Amino acid sequence: MVALWIALGALLLAAGMGDCVAADAGAGPRTFHVDATRGDDARDGLTPETAWRSLGMVNRAPLRPGDKVLFRRGEVWRGQLVPRNGDATGVVFYGAFGEGAKPLLLGSVAMNRPEDWQPAGADLWATAPLRFEPGAVQADLQQGKWWLYHEGGAACSLSPIPPDGEGHPGYRLECKQSGTEAHHIQLSVPGLSVRDGQYYLLTLRARCTQAMTLRRVALMKESAPWTGYAASDAALAIGTEWGEHTVRFHASQTAKDARLTLFLGGALPAGATLLLQPGKLVEAKCSQPMPLSADVGNIVFDQGKATGLKKWSVADLRQDGDYFYDARAWQVTLRSNANPATLYRSIELALSRHIIDQSARGYVTYEDLALSCGAAHGIGGGGTHHIAVRNCDISYIGGGHQFTPPGGKPVRYGNGVEFWSGARECLVEGCRLWEIYDAALTNQGDGVNVQENITYRRNVIWNSEYSFEFWNRGPTSRTRNIRFEHNTCVNAGHGWGYRQRPDPNGRHLMFYDNSSATEGVFVRYNIFCNAKDSCLRLSGRDWTSALTMDYNCWFQSQGPLLLWGKETVPADKFAAFQQARGFDAHSIVADPKFAGPARNDYRLAPDSPARALSDQGAPAGALP
Repeated sequence: MVALWIALGALLLAAGMGDCVAADAGAGPRTFHVDATRGDDARDGLTPETAWRSLGMVNRAPLRPGDKVLFRRGEVWRGQLVPRNGDATGVVFYGAFGEGAKPLLLGSVAMNRPEDWQPAGADLWATAPLRFEPGAVQADLQQGKWWLYHEGGAACSLSPIPPDGEGHPGYRLECKQSGTEAHHIQLSVPGLSVRDGQYYLLTLRARCTQAMTLRRVALMKESAPWTGYAASDAALAIGTEWGEHTVRFHASQTAKDARLTLFLGGALPAGATLLLQPGKLVEAKCSQPMPLSADVGNIVFDQGKATGLKKWSVADLRQDGDYFYDARAWQVTLRSNANPATLYRSIELALSRHIIDQSARGYVTYEDLALSCGAAHGIGGGGTHHIAVRNCDISYIGGGHQFTPPGGKPVRYGNGVEFWSGARECLVEGCRLWEIYDAALTNQGDGVNVQENITYRRNVIWNSEYSFEFWNRGPTSRTRNIRFEHNTCVNAGHGWGYRQRPDPNGRHLMFYDNSSATEGVFVRYNIFCNAKDSCLRLSGRDWTSALTMDYNCWFQSQGPLLLWGKETVPADKFAAFQQARGFDAHSIVADPKFAGPARNDYRLAPDSPARALSDQGAPAGALP
């Protein structure tokens, strides 16, 4: 790893970081209320009558350990919730008040009006084009302190170049080895601030001795866990002659520790020299109040009556419902035989950002919330601890574009609840999760990290690609005490994502390669009923000496029950498999007999065999 600083002067920052929060002066815990229709962010939030209105206000509020934020039931918010930290003296609690349906947090933009769509060709409709009006200068990047970093076998040098005839200084990057991933070469300037909901325009001039495309420019956290603070439309075609370039950003968080990063690995060719003249980062106004500033990973019509089918070019839009997201224009083109808003009452375009981004957060509880229509994770983030998710509904999550390997197929992602590397003391219980592109529940990680004391219990999951996915890579990583118990899991791979995945793989339990030092992984008292491919897949090295599975009810109406390494286990061979391995000794293969599966009622019928399947006096599964 190599880091090089080049100082060119003082960085100019815009003043002001948003509204101050009126709060009582007492030292005890406070309860704040949020009302999407009758609230007002200018109020103190301390009573239902003086409630706040917006998620932005909730994210800005300087909450203390023990504080509560309660959203009014029956109402809807759009955007991203960024929780505050609690500590050992008290959690920060996000929940509900009032009567009615759970408060709904949507990670999507609504395109429900006919004027939201315009003709774009034969049976093609596009969202309206965007216009941006530049405003105040946030930072003069010519005066910034730029930093070059490389890893993964990449090698690059950075040096200043004299100002041009107009007095603009610049930099010379000479690439010896490009690396294979975008993060292998990073050129950054720290010390920036961003404000939730604000648009920014970055201007720069560049030329390269070999033509290249810069695909990723980020406004992000200066340090681990490298949280993204703003989506961008970067895909800059840099030629051998000087060219002017503009990158647009839409901030999803307020932060004072942002950095601007150009990800050059794999893009800047070996042997090439890149000349760069930074410009300014300016605030801007957008013609649309909620533009599609992040990848659209799914389109949900009429609360799930139908979903879109993501394609990767306009030329591939051949059937109604096919759509393409243009990352440069922040625009969707949809195949439809009429204006989509005349065919559906509601059209939700799910954006690729977590609905709750809890990166590096601890001592936080979410209870009685509903999260839907987000194209990244419902709840996600790395480095978390003492997180509790209780009685939440999470649906229609995932499908966002993660990356495309050279010469390969685009990779998409999105989990219901994900605990990324460095997660401990976390709990998910009593939740309902359905229509998830990847895993409903997962803890996973890479590099040197610890995953320990994570429990998933009494959750009901259906129509997700995986019900539970687990992996932790790196022999210096550690996994301990992971419990998946008393969950009801139905119809893995039957969701919206399966038919459009490049890697359809419907399983209830997806155990990828786990090379961490592992002890105490428990999968007990669960119901696993029907999966497109198999109820379980164990992939990679066998780490099952650390895995305890027992008292589970398995049922697969057709196809293999298990895929254990390269061994396929059909339902009629499960007993022999149990005996040979001494594994899952008290588990059964039987129809669990639900009370009303056609209406997603997964309570147990009176004669369900799962009722007697426990050594704890309680039936298997989440519901009696």
